[in-house]
Amino acid sequence: MGVSALPLFFAVLVVLPLMVLSVGIWVATLVWAYRDAERCGKPGLLVALLIGFVAWPVGLLVWLLLRQDYLKPPAVPVPPRACPKCGQPLSPGAAQGLCPACLLQQAARESVAPAPGAMGFTPPTVAELAPLFPQLDVLELLGQGGMGAVYRARQQSLDRFVALKILPARPGADPSFAERFQREARALAQLNHPNIVGVYDFGQTASLSYFVMEYIEGVNLRQLQRANRLSPREALAIVPQICEALQFAHDRGVVHRDIKPENILIDQRGHVKIADFGLAKLMRQEPGRVELTMTQQAIGTPQYMAPEQIERPLTVDHRADIYSLGVVFYEMLTGELPLGRFAPPSQKAQVDVRLDEVVFKALEKEPDRRYQQASEVQSNVATIVSG
Repeated sequence: MGVSALPLFFAVLVVLPLMVLSVGIWVATLVWAYRDAERCGKPGLLVALLIGFVAWPVGLLVWLLLRQDYLKPPAVPVPPRACPKCGQPLSPGAAQGLCPACLLQQAARESVAPAPGAMGFTPPTVAELAPLFPQLDVLELLGQGGMGAVYRARQQSLDRFVALKILPARPGADPSFAERFQREARALAQLNHPNIVGVYDFGQTASLSYFVMEYIEGVNLRQLQRANRLSPREALAIVPQICEALQFAHDRGVVHRDIKPENILIDQRGHVKIADFGLAKLMRQEPGRVELTMTQQAIGTPQYMAPEQIERPLTVDHRADIYSLGVVFYEMLTGELPLGRFAPPSQKAQVDVRLDEVVFKALEKEPDRRYQQASEVQSNVATIVSG
């Protein structure tokens, strides 16, 4: 190769590619600057021309410094300081801009009560109950389901409102039920916890078995979900309270067996109360004929049951409640039930991806692979919320 050919060879192999690369970077910079200026609310074409033909790359540096002022996040609207319905002061995270009491009232109005006679159980009328409970002023039927009917009543001696729960009449003779009722009812009456509906009294009159319980001024989780899809923040405030109640009951040998939104009550202060502890076991037939028909009628319960409750009912322990909690948790986060092959909660809603592991572990099919204590769920949720 001659000496005169070296400059040409150098230009082709080195200089020309550098020129092409420089032009490419220059064009890409102008396109980015144009789009970025438009996003910042500035004339994109003017910015691109100034950067590209007047002061590039100094102009690019100036734009990178100036654009920070144009990218400030929009001002967050200040929430109202008082509930527009009742005028009570609001907390910063008040749902729908309402105080808890007004939100619960709205949920109660928008909920749909079960039709009379649903579930194959016709509840007694208020007039029919009056002579059976002279110590109570039975005021109204609040609702009914597979576990019986609940009435609002006033306890005359203490001048307080209570909830009267009437269990469905037992089909056919069941000589073991009376003894089992007394035994289980005493165990339920000992569950004295802030997150568990208290049992004041129990007994049997005529052909009816009943509980006199704490009256909760509020709604259940199902009604709240229908009126207002819960935010992840609200769900993360509810789950630890459920865990506390479950752990307290499990430590005393009581398994709920029917955790579902209908049994999770929320009072006007936003506190969680779990109702109907142990009733699923109480309503079962005698031990020799294990049947779950009372909990499998059309009340939605099978969707919340742990697999072993259906496949191996005699082996059910407290871990079945943890599975049901996982179903409720998933539903609160996503608005859907975890049926079939379901996506992680973080793919359905704007939630911390670490919650996926918590929910999936609670929903393990095999009890041994699940959380072994409700307190473990509470601890993991608390760690995610705090950090």
